[in-house]
Amino acid sequence: MKTDSIEYRDGDVTLRGYVAYDDQSSHKRPGILVMPEAFGLGANAKHRADRLAALGYVVLAGDPYGNGFEPKDLPEAMEHAGPLREDPAKFRQRARVALDTLAALPQVDSSRLAIIGYCMGGTFSLELARDGAPLKGVVSFHGGLDTKRPAEEGKVKAKVLVCHGSDDPFVPVAAVNTFIEEMTKAGVNWQLNSYGGTVHSFTNPDADSLGVPGLAYNKQTDERSWREMRAFFDEIFA
Repeated sequence: MKTDSIEYRDGDVTLRGYVAYDDQSSHKRPGILVMPEAFGLGANAKHRADRLAALGYVVLAGDPYGNGFEPKDLPEAMEHAGPLREDPAKFRQRARVALDTLAALPQVDSSRLAIIGYCMGGTFSLELARDGAPLKGVVSFHGGLDTKRPAEEGKVKAKVLVCHGSDDPFVPVAAVNTFIEEMTKAGVNWQLNSYGGTVHSFTNPDADSLGVPGLAYNKQTDERSWREMRAFFDEIFA
């Protein structure tokens, strides 16, 4: 398997992503964009990219902030994530340039693209779907479900899978219900898996070390949601 850094741009911002794929294969394959948590492109997102590459996909893990910046703690992460989330057009564009970079890779079948994301990355994924990006599928793991620009009827091209912790204090039941109403009204092919006894950041083994109530790794839910993502990809790329 080949892994490397890749530089791309969003206007005057230089972004540094991470690419992983099987370099022993010569045929074009589906491309998966991985968007990370508010802590930036770190070890967890790269690990997920490697696992997806081992399954036969070409993967780009995107850089949300520029220059590969990784906030040192939660307050710094929120300081940088907040302004990005405030502008829906800017937020969507940051993910769109990563998707375009992925689609342009010579190993990628650009007609078969998907995106997955974790926490803020899950929100990136859903916003790209709402924006009508040319995606077969979108997977959000413990991502934020709210938006300033709800999906318009007929605009979302991707099938949507949301993996959500039922006890996530950062995504309350009201937000889940609003999201369901939004997706249904827009005619989206969607599914939402709600995992009992699970809070935010359930896929991140380092979540507990932050000492923040409502953030905790859940091995069982992590493994279940990964299996469900794989089944989803089998469906959309069949």
